Amino acid sequence: VWIGLISYSLYLVHWPLNAFAHYLSFQKLDPLMTGAMLVASLALAAFSWKFVEQPFRQKRAFTAPGPIFAFSALAIVVLCAGGAAGALGNGFPQRFPDYVQRRISVGDWRNGICFNEGTSRIESWNMEDCTRTRGFPTTVFLWGDSFAAHYVSGLGANINRLQANIVEYTYAGCPPILSYYSYARLDCVRFNRKALDIILEADIKTVILSGKWSDYEVRGFDGLQQTIDTLRALGVRVFVIGQSPQFPTDVRKIAFFAKRQNLDDTSWPMAMDPGINERVRSFTKGATFIDPLKFLCSAGRCPYSDRGEFMYFDYGHFSSAGATLAISKYWPAFGKDNALPKTK
Repeated sequence: VWIGLISYSLYLVHWPLNAFAHYLSFQKLDPLMTGAMLVASLALAAFSWKFVEQPFRQKRAFTAPGPIFAFSALAIVVLCAGGAAGALGNGFPQRFPDYVQRRISVGDWRNGICFNEGTSRIESWNMEDCTRTRGFPTTVFLWGDSFAAHYVSGLGANINRLQANIVEYTYAGCPPILSYYSYARLDCVRFNRKALDIILEADIKTVILSGKWSDYEVRGFDGLQQTIDTLRALGVRVFVIGQSPQFPTDVRKIAFFAKRQNLDDTSWPMAMDPGINERVRSFTKGATFIDPLKFLCSAGRCPYSDRGEFMYFDYGHFSSAGATLAISKYWPAFGKDNALPKTK
């Protein structure tokens, strides 16, 4: 009965506690922290029920419409003023005097030309501008969303290993799935259909599909298998690159908090279900599936920097250094050996 009485207050107070706990830890909460948060939520809910909720249920002067509206207006003004101050003060960076916003090399994705963000015309894409490496007999079509585009900055450093002309065909938020439809990306269907035309016209025989698969799992991956089947029917060899690591926040923030906690380890728990790649793999029959997590992570933790260089420029997109390392570790080579790297 007591839990029922405080249930509304518990509903109100538990989420801020949960949000701040995750913000301060940047990782999954351990049982001790979860238990402490539960106790704190119950205590705050009981306090709120006794001293906030109950007084409002009784007819008193301050519960009349006039005082309530006045207090609400004041609260809105204070909150807006605080938000404006934070925005104008750039988040008050002086709170963290030892935090340095390091610039991270991202490379050139050729936004608006080879990487469509929804503002450029699909018809403006052309093979000449988007062939990122040249001089080889084999042409490889890199097709996907931003989690395909983030590899292009590492192609140049791996050109002798890859031995292929890599063509970039990418669109933010648009996975390489022919049946995918999104109200946020209305041109996605047309973009993906055009990929087939390009592959046929250029007589491309090798395609790499890559995407942020964690965003599309809720719809299922049947469309991925159907896309692979379509490509195979055209005589195309297909490689599917699985989900690469994602972190709870920008890796620079993780590095800052790790430093404040005197942690020397530059790896961090991933903010995703590591089992996703096995689920994607089951819908890639007829294709060669590559699992980045097996090359980059161990025991659920992934390094976010390598020899002092950040491997990501945000929560999960590779920096130039990260893309270079990722390609060297698990991309196939397209020369005479046509070899796939092996996990350790």
